[in-house]
Amino acid sequence: MSVHFTVSGLTRNLFHSLGLDHERAPGPLSPEQSLLLECYLAGQIPESAWSDYVFETPELARHVNARRGQH
Repeated sequence: MSVHFTVSGLTRNLFHSLGLDHERAPGPLSPEQSLLLECYLAGQIPESAWSDYVFETPELARHVNARRGQH
């Protein structure tokens, strides 16, 4: 029996276990962006408008995914 793994996979798992996974840990938002995020999550911003905001600030999409528990 043999076990195969990749260094990149081990590194990714190590970063994730240490909480250093930048793909899953979005950066901080400005107060305006935080308010925008809360409004979107509350259903007050339509998808068409939200896609424009995400196009301008991709970090918003990472925050939505983090809040919804998607990876």
